Amino acid sequence: MQALRLYGKQDIRVDTIDPPSEPKTGEVRIQVKAVGICGSDLHYYQDGGIGDMVIEKPMVIGHEFMGQIVAIGDNALDGEGQPLRVGQRVAVEPTCPCYHCEWCEQGHPNLCPNHTFYGAYPTDGAMQSEMIVLARNCFPIPDSISDGGGALLETLGVAIHAHDLAHLKIANSVAIIGCGPVGLLILKVAKLAGANPIYATDCYDWRVKKAVEWGATEAWVADENSVQNVRDATNGRGVDVIFEAAWADHSIQQAAEMVRIGGRIVQVGIPSKDDALHIQHSTARRKGLTITVVRRMKHTYPRAINLATSGAMDLDDLVSHQFSLSDAPDAFAMNAAYKEGVHKIIIKPS
Repeated sequence: MQALRLYGKQDIRVDTIDPPSEPKTGEVRIQVKAVGICGSDLHYYQDGGIGDMVIEKPMVIGHEFMGQIVAIGDNALDGEGQPLRVGQRVAVEPTCPCYHCEWCEQGHPNLCPNHTFYGAYPTDGAMQSEMIVLARNCFPIPDSISDGGGALLETLGVAIHAHDLAHLKIANSVAIIGCGPVGLLILKVAKLAGANPIYATDCYDWRVKKAVEWGATEAWVADENSVQNVRDATNGRGVDVIFEAAWADHSIQQAAEMVRIGGRIVQVGIPSKDDALHIQHSTARRKGLTITVVRRMKHTYPRAINLATSGAMDLDDLVSHQFSLSDAPDAFAMNAAYKEGVHKIIIKPS
């Protein structure tokens, strides 16, 4: 069968690999139907790793995914304890925690130090025709959610978790730095949660336009005036909560300057290098800021599915391009170059 494997910096190839074995107890085998290209995947592609981790052997990339069950092992129960069956369409949570450590026991599986993660080195991900996944990581989805929308439930989960950490209140003012898929979904969830006004900024004008379409009160192309734009819009006060969903570089300092005294920064973006957070200490200290860093997500799939099926969230509107697995190298090159109009690219392995 075919799989997309990363060998190093911008070296990604479609290979033929052996198909997976039969699922064991607590496992299912799925035919992978859709995989989203995530910002962290772009880090892997552009840098040959992420943070301080560098890949040392070829790995299958991709962690935003859904598929259809083709075989089940014994005791194959889904994420809500219900039996799975062949033929079901499922979204798959990529994090595989140990469920036994202190942090798992306290309800923080996303912080488990013993976890594996589909698509994070050295564990292979979803850009392959079929794969074995833990049944517990599967969440059945109805036919009203498309394959591409099913893959985006992971991205929506990150946005939901970011909001959980933000402790957002109705009519709080919000700003979002970075209007990629995560930033746009954060914007939409903020709108649903009653935030008002909502400001947004991004380096690319088509993303700024999408932010306005998705409910931003005002949005601007990021430049040297970004901080002043937010200050002017809030009469110098700043916003209650700001989400940094970009590259976590100078944008962190921008966030500190945009947020109000006593406000909260929710830092979602991942920098291109495993570098320090760049923030002027006096700004953070004098404002008494709370800075919260987002680590993936937890307990979000049922809520994400609810939003997608209720009509509150049109995930398909975020999908701008779809590629077959054989054309996936072109898709990565297109996404990494930030070609105009690119929002979310979906790879269809099957």
